[in-house]
Parts: sequence; structure tokens; C-alpha cells
Amino acid sequence: MNIFPSIDIYKGNVVRLYKGNYDQVTIYSSSPVEVAKEFEKMGAKYLHIVDLEGARDGKPHALDLILQIKESASLICQVGGGIRSLETISTYLDNGIERVILGTSAIKDENLVKEALVKYGRRILIGVDIKDNLVSINGWEEKSSLDAYTFIQRMISFGVSTFICTDISKDGAMEGTNLALYQDLQNRFNVNIIASGGVSSLEDIKKLKDMNIYGAIIGKAYYTKVISLKEAFEVIKH
Repeated sequence: MNIFPSIDIYKGNVVRLYKGNYDQVTIYSSSPVEVAKEFEKMGAKYLHIVDLEGARDGKPHALDLILQIKESASLICQVGGGIRSLETISTYLDNGIERVILGTSAIKDENLVKEALVKYGRRILIGVDIKDNLVSINGWEEKSSLDAYTFIQRMISFGVSTFICTDISKDGAMEGTNLALYQDLQNRFNVNIIASGGVSSLEDIKKLKDMNIYGAIIGKAYYTKVISLKEAFEVIKH
């Protein structure tokens, strides 16, 4: 299993939203670059980056800052938020970012997913943000009518191999992650599942590891010092 420490960027700061609410923002650092360097020092291999303004507005806001993060730390970076065109995908992937995450665009523009997969293959990840079993879009501010399981199966049929699945009701709430959801996804689909939202204890990480989940994203639990990344890395080693 892999640990993906998370940097959510809003107006140039490292923040967390409470359950995806843009009116409930907590700032944890004014320097995303320094946070990424800290993750690297702690032994991180991967980094999960979200451009929150991009996710909401449908166009990148933090592209230059994200490329600066990539240059400053030797981490495998996956980026999401506002990636709605092949041009934006290429700008990230041709400038050192290893993977991009398509969310809203995967629902609204299936041809974009297909084109991106032809060009970049496994470097294209799909974000599935789930609320009441339906996929949410536009920075979680709008709920689609699409069932999450149907959506995942359709993306698999196009050739997608890695999904980041978030239970929005758990995200930033520090109430534990939705283990039943991830077990169900793991049982149903033969793909890489990255658990996101509410991973708030070493016990959560251990249980996800025991399910053979591909990865887990750690955000608020790190910033509020509930989880030590070093201890999290130890859990996945054993």
C-alpha cells in the first residue's frame, strides 16, 4: 500500500476544507513548497496535490505553483483540480508531473478521457467524489445523477486503471474513513483504488492495508498532528 500526503491549494496557501465546503477553510501553511519538502524529508514517495480554485472554477489557478512544488521536491506528484482540457493535461504531464486526475471532466467529456488515455495511458487517474452514492462535480458543489459504481465501470471500459475515491461526508471531518465503501470497491473492481476522505488514524491505515487497497490519502489528520507520517509509513511496511 502507498501513502499519499496531500497538499490542497487555495489562494496560494495549504488548506483543508470541511466536507468540501469552500466557506469552511482552514489555512495550515502559506508555503506549499516548504510543506512538500517536509514530506520528502519524512520519507514520502508520493504527493497528492489539489488546486481547489481550479476544481471549483474549471480552470487551473495554481499551475505555476504546482510546477514549482514538483521542481523543489523529488516526489511522484499526482494533480487534480480544474483539469478540463487535453492542453491542461499536457501542460502538467509534459512539465514533470507524473499523473493527473480527471473528475468533473470525466463525467462531462468522455472523449477527453479517451483522448488522454490514448496519449498518456496509466498517467491518467479518475477522481470519484461520492455523496449519497452519486458522483459530485465542480469542486463538490454540484451532485450529478450518475451512480458511482456505474461511472467507475464505464471508466474501466475505457482503460482507466487507477481511481481516487472520496466519501465527501467523511472528508476533513476526522470521523474515520468509510471502510465499508473501500472494501466494496475492492471486491467489485480489479483496479487500483486510492482511499480519500476521513483517513484519520493509524488503525484506518492498517485496515485499508489489510484490504490490499492500493493507496490512502492523508490530509487533515497530518496537519492537525493526529497522524504522524513516519508512523504511517511504518504501518504500511509491515
